[in-house]
Amino acid sequence: MILQVENIEKKFYDPIEFKVLNGISFDIERGEFVTLVGKSGCGKSTLLYILSTMDTEYSGRLVIDGEDVVGYDQNRLSAIRNEKIGFVFQFHYLLTDFTCLKNIMIPALRLGKLTEEEIEFRAMEKLRMLGMEDQALKPASKLSGGQQQRVAIARALINDPLIIMGDEPTGNLDSKNTQIVFDILQELAHVNKQTIIAVTHDNDFARASDRTIEMMDGRMV
Repeated sequence: MILQVENIEKKFYDPIEFKVLNGISFDIERGEFVTLVGKSGCGKSTLLYILSTMDTEYSGRLVIDGEDVVGYDQNRLSAIRNEKIGFVFQFHYLLTDFTCLKNIMIPALRLGKLTEEEIEFRAMEKLRMLGMEDQALKPASKLSGGQQQRVAIARALINDPLIIMGDEPTGNLDSKNTQIVFDILQELAHVNKQTIIAVTHDNDFARASDRTIEMMDGRMV
């Protein structure tokens, strides 16, 4: 098991107390491609941010790669995110004045385990895997939406994370680019054995994944 979730509960308190997650429990295996689905407001994005350790205000148990992370301080959680989790947002959040290559290198430079030359080599490998090596030195602002999202995926992959999480990773893409991104994620799961967990409103995307977790009113259904 790469990720274990036991009885996760979370409340919001503004403007009134409201339980947004209620008794969420499941396990996810290494190399599994899992989608989280449900209507807006059901709690799926909130759950994803808890799984990614970016949200720590919850009760329950969260085990990542055999390590119970509940109660860890922000420095330790940040280290776990850098080493084990890659995140792809609906919007790419690239630094538009930076080249594609520099954008991809940022998380690895922050981790500080490799030399800049080694990181650049690894970043080019990721671009090549995504069919984007010819765009390496182009500013991110000059790319199409689909190309920008592929660069964002490469950035999420730079530290070879065990888990890749996506919050509507194809939400801003047309059907052609959605299929390209899906195929990339599926290959990462089934060939590289990296675990994919993605929130999506796209029913076709969800049906084609290995497993779908449906949520309603803060519960799994």
